[in-house]
Amino acid sequence: QVQLVESGGGLVQAGDSLRLSCAASGRTFSAYGMGWFRQAPGKEREFIATINYSGRITRYADSVKGRFTISRDNAKNTVYLEMNSLKFEDTAVYYCAAARGPGSGLSTVDYGYWGQGTQVTVSS
Repeated sequence: QVQLVESGGGLVQAGDSLRLSCAASGRTFSAYGMGWFRQAPGKEREFIATINYSGRITRYADSVKGRFTISRDNAKNTVYLEMNSLKFEDTAVYYCAAARGPGSGLSTVDYGYWGQGTQVTVSS
């Protein structure tokens, strides 16, 4: 059973930065892709960023491209989401997800395991 634990969320002002972390356990972390999604109140869960098993391939949603960076440390079984120039509309619960395979997927169906989420609130 894969366990994912997110941390690093909080309340910040527009323009600030945050770094989210997701610690994984339960299977060979370095063999699988990882992703970040978010869900705002009343909205569907949306794709934010993904990274393949090696970290060499990353993809981003247009809404965060150039502001957010996904990375991973396979030695620490951890994936990160560095968020810069935060905007009010980035406010949401952020979820870490573990992919079903080594690639980087854009859809929730590409992921088999989810963390509990961490709240990010950006005040305008």
